[in-house]
Amino acid sequence: MTQNLVLDKEKLASYPQQPHGGKLVDRVLTGEERDKELERAKQLPMIMVDLEAVITLEMIATGVLSPNEGFMNEADYKSVLTTGRLENGLVWPVPLSFAPIGDRNSQIIQSLSVGDEVALTDETKEPVAILKIDDIFEYDKAFRAKHLFGTNDRNHPGVDAIYRRMGDTALGGPITLLRRVNWGPFESLRLEPKQTWKLFYEDKKFRSVGGFITGANPLHRGHEYIHRNALEELDGLLVQPLVEMAKREYTRHEFRMLAYRSVLDTYYPKERSVMAPLRVTYIFAGPRETVLHALIMKNYGCTHALIGRDHAGIGDYYDKYASHTIFDEFTPEELGIDVRLYYEVFYCTRCDSQATQQTCPHDERFRINISGTGIRELLRHGILPPKEIVRPESARIAMQGVQPKGVDENGEAVLPVGKTIKSVFPFYLSHTRLGGRKREQPLAIEELTIQDLERAVLDTRENATRIYKDIFDEFSYLADTKRSVQPEWVADTRESIRSQQEMVVEYIEGKVENALDKASDEFMYQDKENWT
Repeated sequence: MTQNLVLDKEKLASYPQQPHGGKLVDRVLTGEERDKELERAKQLPMIMVDLEAVITLEMIATGVLSPNEGFMNEADYKSVLTTGRLENGLVWPVPLSFAPIGDRNSQIIQSLSVGDEVALTDETKEPVAILKIDDIFEYDKAFRAKHLFGTNDRNHPGVDAIYRRMGDTALGGPITLLRRVNWGPFESLRLEPKQTWKLFYEDKKFRSVGGFITGANPLHRGHEYIHRNALEELDGLLVQPLVEMAKREYTRHEFRMLAYRSVLDTYYPKERSVMAPLRVTYIFAGPRETVLHALIMKNYGCTHALIGRDHAGIGDYYDKYASHTIFDEFTPEELGIDVRLYYEVFYCTRCDSQATQQTCPHDERFRINISGTGIRELLRHGILPPKEIVRPESARIAMQGVQPKGVDENGEAVLPVGKTIKSVFPFYLSHTRLGGRKREQPLAIEELTIQDLERAVLDTRENATRIYKDIFDEFSYLADTKRSVQPEWVADTRESIRSQQEMVVEYIEGKVENALDKASDEFMYQDKENWT
């Protein structure tokens, strides 16, 4: 069995990017060689693996995780956990380890030695890959959890996955893939790294490409803000929505992909924008997973990694901008990809545009927040989110694929309504309306109801666009010297108001001039003192 590099050194040198570690791994067997190895695999000891392991095998074999050719040996495994680098010093943020669980698998592992080969099978008991073992070592779950996630708290989904999915003995060594997994509705959309390199640098002649990996939310205007900023300076954009292992409360993958397609087809330059689903296993490693995603983008041929505010965030386990500060630990040269970090995007009705804290001086009374969680809850309530934060083309399709995570006695989503309001409509808690005056007493989140959510939505629909329009209308009325461009009914009304007020002023001036020092009828308030 030989490893075939997709790109030879001469061709690789001509591209503006290179795969991580200098080579794009291809350990997928095809044709007669594949048929031969598939039959041989059926005679080898077999270890059954779950879907997450099958996906990881495919990522390794197709070069998504280059330069790794298989599961890590103990030296690389511990080096990655403690330093964020392979033993040779190459940046690699998360370990690729294989410690099968289950009594039957444990019996097979006990019979294996370094140098042996073992077939890895899926639930159908058909071989998916062959692993050649070059290391067998003890798998310390607590050590991995503490170093990778910074905690041993089982409430952390990554920590919980270790204890649920992993055994006590790890096997290291290179793999060869015998059978790809069918991606169902995404099979026609999938692109492997060897395809994107050719697409970017041979077919489209790009010299720069921004990569963007996104999770379980439909495409929103925060994503768009990042994409448009990148496309101002880069030749191309690769958008990769994750399509595996998402929690049930998220929008179903196929509807989310359709939502992406509807927006990209309508609002993005088609020749410069590429969308391809990315099937990965969620590691839940927070900032370390952000670095992994940057290297995955690199292995797909991207020259730039576009990273949002809370990329790969997990609840409150990591700082709000941990996905940014993690990159301080590596030099641009050793990462080999230009990382572009973006602050949290919101819509400012006073600026009349998407903005961040870096560009907008206005406070929360003018803001509509772009919160993935809040957007999902609005969809679950059956409410189309404001157009300022989600395109209706995206939201309408995503709403059809909403998966409930449970409802209350009224059939509403179970996330407290107050949290949804705070996440999207922060103005409502402290101000009487969008852009309005402060409330005498801020509203308590825990006391808000679905009616409050409805009020916030309706207020936003009525006033989000109106705020800046009203400001512009005032400026235009005063500034337009060519009065014919002004609405005639507005000009007529304002002239009428002016004339009426002139009449009132003229009348009062006459009354003051003729008023007596002491009025004969005190109820008429005509004393000169009262008028002046």
